[in-house]
Amino acid sequence: MKRPKILVVGSFMMDLIASAPRVPDLGETVIGTSFRTAPGGKGANQALQCARLGAEVTMAGCVGDDAFGREMTSTLAAGGVDISHVKVSGKSPSGVGCIQLEERKDGVQNRILVVPGANYDLREEDIAWMKDGIGAYDLLMLQLEMDIHTTKAAARYAFEAGVPVMLNPAPAAPLDREFLSCVTYLSPNEHEASLLGGTLLTAGEDGIDQGQLLAAAERLRSMGVDKVIVTLGSNGAVICDGEGVRSTPCVRMPEVKDPTAAGDSFVAAFCVGITAGLTEQEALAFASHTAAITVSGMGAMPSLPYLGQVKELIKERHYCGFDVDGFCSVLEK
Repeated sequence: MKRPKILVVGSFMMDLIASAPRVPDLGETVIGTSFRTAPGGKGANQALQCARLGAEVTMAGCVGDDAFGREMTSTLAAGGVDISHVKVSGKSPSGVGCIQLEERKDGVQNRILVVPGANYDLREEDIAWMKDGIGAYDLLMLQLEMDIHTTKAAARYAFEAGVPVMLNPAPAAPLDREFLSCVTYLSPNEHEASLLGGTLLTAGEDGIDQGQLLAAAERLRSMGVDKVIVTLGSNGAVICDGEGVRSTPCVRMPEVKDPTAAGDSFVAAFCVGITAGLTEQEALAFASHTAAITVSGMGAMPSLPYLGQVKELIKERHYCGFDVDGFCSVLEK
């Protein structure tokens, strides 16, 4: 096992979070219960989570020349992320995510409106250094909150250098075969898998229908993706490849406060696990425990756990799939 080196090319978003007993209908005003801001963005969330779990992380992205941009980059830098490849836009404000949290009796649900802003100002020429530099990394992480041409270029550079690529296809968008052929791991949630895979995933008493899930995953794999990981919320997560479907259960917590960054936390933890030497099944379990802590906290970046917290939860829940102390000792160096 080894301490992994991970590159994230992705988004920065300042999250503007409003909580209420229910979300308003069209034309309606609802009195909220709280409001707060928190640095986020799928790329930045994933970068910080990887760093908090012990990986050596570099982030490439773009923020505006404003207070939000300075707060987001300083948060990453304080968390140990290399931000030397983060661009400051001279024409666009930092991206924002407007998040509505609906506090229901059965848990908290979220709705998110993203305004990308400066994220779309990161161009292919800004990541040209990857042509020669990507080979120094163990894995590249991508999402879909920035200019798609830049994202595709990053994937191509990594693929040509033999570096594995994790694509978290959120928000869901059409993906062509050329792009997907550069992707090692595709990690949609159940809604994104339904849209991208052309098969509606429905849940019954026993969880998501395995036949539907496999059909959606196989359609994506037929377009060139090696492995498809689908996060299923309370139904856990699965990985689909040529050997079939392997699952890991959801790790439940006493209270779900904010599910906003759960997917980012899960994907990041999986990438750290797999590049540090865990098997895919072990990495799924590590990711499930990590994301469980995330949903029990408020805000995107503030809720992302550190390695010590994840280790404690794994021991508390008596998971024995791998040597937790030995694994974590590698990441704690």
